[in-house]
Amino acid sequence: MARLCLVTPREVDLTTFPALLEQALAGGDVASLIVAIEGGSDMTRRRIAEILTPIAQGHDVAVLIRNDTRAAGRAKADGVHVDTGLADLKNALETFHPDAIVGCGGLATRHEAMEAGETQVDYVFFGDLDRPEAEETAPRALELAEWWVPLFEPPVVLLAGATLASCDTAAATGAEFVALRTAIWSDPRGPAEAVAEADRRLAETAPADA
Repeated sequence: MARLCLVTPREVDLTTFPALLEQALAGGDVASLIVAIEGGSDMTRRRIAEILTPIAQGHDVAVLIRNDTRAAGRAKADGVHVDTGLADLKNALETFHPDAIVGCGGLATRHEAMEAGETQVDYVFFGDLDRPEAEETAPRALELAEWWVPLFEPPVVLLAGATLASCDTAAATGAEFVALRTAIWSDPRGPAEAVAEADRRLAETAPADA
């Protein structure tokens, strides 16, 4: 069964978001949190990482900071999520392994995915964090996950779409983790209910070849 990975909104208001994160993590089983903030200064993004990391870790959730090894170190996060190319990935592996997690995104082709997989990367991430999610999981990300899962060892984190229903097709690929962003933070019922429903969907959806 796939487990849930949460991705922060692109912008985080520290006066409100920590409470929303607490609610989300109390809503059900969450394996990891990718802190992926856009814009603002390096100092602001690092401050956000330092505040969110202990909240998530208090729920036994692994925290990964996107493309900022310094912020990951200062926040005492569990690792980094790198999607800026193979050279940056290798540098992060040299810095963080074997004590912390290093995952790789930004993989648009099978060749790029295999290059990442040949390193000691802890997971591969299919989906584009820079694009707003469509309602459904991106077809290319689905295709890559379906190809990868039966052939390679590093686990897959697959970014689903902007709806909770998109969990179904994402989980059916056999991906070990399904990532959600907009579907969690924009749910009118609140993030706790969204996480609970996502967990139910993941539990009910078996891989297509099961």
